[in-house]
Amino acid sequence: MEDVSLTYTGILRQGKERVVKVRFARNGDKDFAEGIIPGGKIEKSQGFSDKELASLRFYLKANEKDLMQKAKEITGFRAFLKN
Repeated sequence: MEDVSLTYTGILRQGKERVVKVRFARNGDKDFAEGIIPGGKIEKSQGFSDKELASLRFYLKANEKDLMQKAKEITGFRAFLKN
């Protein structure tokens, strides 16, 4: 896959679970896939093939710890800014 950007949120609460929302985009956001970790589930997508979505799910699962750590840093920075 070429020219795919990745963005993610800080830690969010979804019920009792702590999650991070991840978005993959290309072609100026024309094609996108929205996933969630933990779990690596793709919740919504447009423009990506089934094979590409399988690759994105694999990426989420393989990089879950790293993405969660980066999301914690965002969450901590947001708390710092509120004070």
